[in-house]
Amino acid sequence: MALSREHRLRGRFVFDRLYQKGRRHHGQWMVLRTLAAEVDLLKSDPRDRDPQSCRLGVVVSTKVSKSSVRRNQLRRLLHAHLSQVVSGLLQQGRGQWLLISLKPGSEDAGDQRLLGECSELLAKAGLQP
Repeated sequence: MALSREHRLRGRFVFDRLYQKGRRHHGQWMVLRTLAAEVDLLKSDPRDRDPQSCRLGVVVSTKVSKSSVRRNQLRRLLHAHLSQVVSGLLQQGRGQWLLISLKPGSEDAGDQRLLGECSELLAKAGLQP
């Protein structure tokens, strides 16, 4: 299950800003970057310009796995997990952008370990109880 349109991060400038200015929370298998929403970087569509929306993104590079099938499996796994907790994130993460980047070697970690670490990083960032 993919994230809904209003909760997805899109655009090169948005990702560049998260990489440059985002606050990082490191785990063994992934990095969570958080940033207060900057609606000026979003496209001009009025649906995209809500400054109170919580937007999420997941990055799985070829360093994690050379197989696109496995990269997409990992991305879909994290999207499904994030879509389940998005209601809680909307309450706590108003006006936040979140980017999860998997580290090399995370392909070998079990799915439950990845989901557990994702929840831990969200809690560490103060976005989930």
